[in-house]
Amino acid sequence: MENRVYIFDTTLRDGEQSPGVNLNTKEKLEIAKQLAKLQVDVIEAGFPIASPGDFEAVRQIARTVQGPAIAGLARANPADIDRAWEAVRDAGRPRIHTFIATSPVHMHYKLRMQPQEVLKRAVEAVKRSRDYCEDVEFSAEDASRSDPDFLCEIFSAVVEAGATVINVPDTVGYAVPEEFAELIRKLRRGVRGIEKIVLSVHCHNDLGMAVANSLAAVTAGANQIECTVNGIGERAGNTALEEIVMAFYTRGDIFGLTTGIATDQIYPTSRMVSSLSGMVVQRNKAVVGSNAFAHESGIHQDGFLKERTTYEIMTPQTIGLPTSKLVLGKHSGRHAFRNRLEELGISLPDEEINRAFQAFKDLADKKKEVTDRDLEALVGGKIIAVPEVFRLDYFHIVSGNSTLPTATVRLVADERIFEEAACGNGPVDAVYKTIDRITGIQTTLEEYSLRAVTEGKDALGEVTVKIRDNGKIFTGRGTSTDVLEASAKAYVHALNKLVADWKILGRWPRPVQEIDQEGAAGGSRTGKAAG
Repeated sequence: MENRVYIFDTTLRDGEQSPGVNLNTKEKLEIAKQLAKLQVDVIEAGFPIASPGDFEAVRQIARTVQGPAIAGLARANPADIDRAWEAVRDAGRPRIHTFIATSPVHMHYKLRMQPQEVLKRAVEAVKRSRDYCEDVEFSAEDASRSDPDFLCEIFSAVVEAGATVINVPDTVGYAVPEEFAELIRKLRRGVRGIEKIVLSVHCHNDLGMAVANSLAAVTAGANQIECTVNGIGERAGNTALEEIVMAFYTRGDIFGLTTGIATDQIYPTSRMVSSLSGMVVQRNKAVVGSNAFAHESGIHQDGFLKERTTYEIMTPQTIGLPTSKLVLGKHSGRHAFRNRLEELGISLPDEEINRAFQAFKDLADKKKEVTDRDLEALVGGKIIAVPEVFRLDYFHIVSGNSTLPTATVRLVADERIFEEAACGNGPVDAVYKTIDRITGIQTTLEEYSLRAVTEGKDALGEVTVKIRDNGKIFTGRGTSTDVLEASAKAYVHALNKLVADWKILGRWPRPVQEIDQEGAAGGSRTGKAAG
């Protein structure tokens, strides 16, 4: 098929060469099985001569994994090629991938060989590989910095010697897209027999252009891309498999190309590789990053809720994610907030939505992301609202293991501000005694409990208090990332419930002037107007 691009996955070879990554045989086998589910065309399972462990991993994969071709890498010398064949020979579709450097800097300094010696070695390597199997790939290492005429010469020779795939690596990520595309076009014109073989590219990401270079190459005539899951690999990594595949999938109008990839396996494969390699996927990584299908901006969330395609060019389900994510944070709007509550099965009237939304905004200013458990805790105390006779406006606490805890609290009552201070046995006790002085209400604190309702250092704390008055119990709840603030809110909430009950019995409110008078008379539990 002329519009078919083959996906050659080198996660287990080039990807494992990432600094700090060391996969064992069992881990490599698990990844290889997942790559087969992903339906890549070729799995480069490793570099068999590199170590006994690498050899065993390649051999186990060749014997176990069905579907993709299984390739073993070999330098252009007999020992490497023999070892590679020994490792892949039991595969249903074995491939030997042999290579030698072709750039002037590599030939002169690394190989210490003349171009014709390199050509001779390449031809001998391909011929020896063909003695073992029909599928042989040849790579010209550092091709992007090689003389194009020499590339045409060496590629023509290895095709004649039996190579079925020739690979053009941008080994150090030096190329730019148009330059790399022009190299591919020149090879298409200058390599004899190229119409009979697969033309492959292998790009590194040193300048952040591995994916762009690979896409440019296929538009110029390449039909195999060598890549890794999550783009892992030497130095800055390789072409990212998921980005290539989804570029073809999403922009078929531009590329008109397809792959055989089962796209719904992209995300599971990404998670597995990240977990086993220990290489965390950055949050803003294209396609598979945790932010790739997440929306926090209120404008974006509103547009997305009205029509998904306003801010998503592909669906999360396409790559194996169940749904997009509306991240509730300080940039979120009322539409997304109400939508998330409905998803949680919480339905509130408009007035309560407004109150809950304001509480959400206050919390969002204190923590980056508000979770579902945060919302449930926030709304839990507001579904049955009580009038706020007293509202916490401000508190300040001085405390320590060798300091007498002292609290200053400011409450708003009847649109007037009241402020007092008091000491206590601890910071919470000091806050509660200060609130008692302001309100003049004498109750008994029956119960105080604190729990974390979310995870992490910025966890939302929920405080529940129970106060007793004339045999009745009133429960108050308060939530905040600051447990002292949550404690103050819970106590004020309970007092407001108590006052609401007094109103029903005709015992409240007392005029604010009465509070002022009591304060002037030196009432120990009464606050004074602050102005």
